[in-house]
Amino acid sequence: MPPASATAQAPEPASAESKTVQLPPAQGPDPAVPPQGPGPEPEPPPKPASERLLPRLDVFFPEGDLDLRVSRLINSVFFEGQVKYNFLKGDITAFLRYRYYGYRRTTQLTVFDAIEFDDVNGRNSSDFDRVRGVLTLFQWPYSFSQRAFALAELDRISSNKLDANNAIVRLGETNTFVRLGYQLGTPDESRSSAIAGETRARSERLFAAFREFGPGAATFTGAVTYGFDLGIGDFDYVKLELEGLKRFDLTRRSFLVGRLRGGTFAHSSPAPSDPNLPPSRSVLDNYQVPRSEFFSLNGRDNLKGVSRSLRGTELLLSTWELYIPWFLEQHRTFLRADWQNWYWILYAGAGTIGFKRVVYDDFSEYIPDVGLGFESSFALRKRYRFFVSAILAKALKGDGGLEARISIKSYR
Repeated sequence: MPPASATAQAPEPASAESKTVQLPPAQGPDPAVPPQGPGPEPEPPPKPASERLLPRLDVFFPEGDLDLRVSRLINSVFFEGQVKYNFLKGDITAFLRYRYYGYRRTTQLTVFDAIEFDDVNGRNSSDFDRVRGVLTLFQWPYSFSQRAFALAELDRISSNKLDANNAIVRLGETNTFVRLGYQLGTPDESRSSAIAGETRARSERLFAAFREFGPGAATFTGAVTYGFDLGIGDFDYVKLELEGLKRFDLTRRSFLVGRLRGGTFAHSSPAPSDPNLPPSRSVLDNYQVPRSEFFSLNGRDNLKGVSRSLRGTELLLSTWELYIPWFLEQHRTFLRADWQNWYWILYAGAGTIGFKRVVYDDFSEYIPDVGLGFESSFALRKRYRFFVSAILAKALKGDGGLEARISIKSYR
């Protein structure tokens, strides 16, 4: 029996897991306890973070892209709205996403509506596609480092083209396809995950790795896409692609990230001729493949020094980024912002793209580039946090000059 004390003890309930509760001595009403009886209801406690809206904003310059996502996680269900807009070309895509997290499988349903203007040799065109689609994505996490994907998607494509008399011809096509993918490595690398999942809604990054790609991490993702012309489908192609990332830790704080990206069309039928349209103005029109499915070699997601976007059916590239810290986990004030981390980045890459597989063996077609950049995180008013990336890069071949690129991403 415990010794007596001046502090009264509450009686112990019968449960074996209960604890003795010490009550304070009687000194009148506790000022911290609101009075009972009539009166205004006390304010409810703040909602937990899992039930709040989680906005995320990505902005890219000089491409003029904005990616805004607002999401909410309620128990095991994830709801997200996303808008991607390009201020220069006028492209805009809106997504509504529903994702359920199960113990053995994650199920996602997405609907979207997109307007995409054509980009011919890096110049804007009046031709555009409107794509309205729905997809279902399944993911099976076999372990922390292994997961499989299966996607089924239906896109309705409405196109505006100019005929030989410069009159607008409206065309309607349907792209039905399935995609199977497998990923090895860290699950936090969303760039590689988009290869096997929602390619159109991928999280683009200026550099190969970002905050979730930790020490010694590696990722390899492979996917096969089959677009079939059965039923309402109008396209016929088989697309193979892969991507691998590896982080090499050189010192306690400096590290090197290597990236390998490749893809090919194992099968693609020639596009049928249309008497309403003039002879093909682009080699893309010769394939029974929607334009959004062609590979792209651009200056942000791939080679940083390329000034214009190149497209094709064959792609191979590799990039290398050396991260050297200037300061880490510090608080330096500049431009009224609290800068916490800063990495200098030395960049080099090379890649090729085309419509014939001979581009892999023709080394004169490869485009090398080099650059210098940085990545840093900062906070405004101790509430708003951002992650900024920037680079100056130059392609060592072609007519491109010095390219400057910046991306700003908000995070919690």
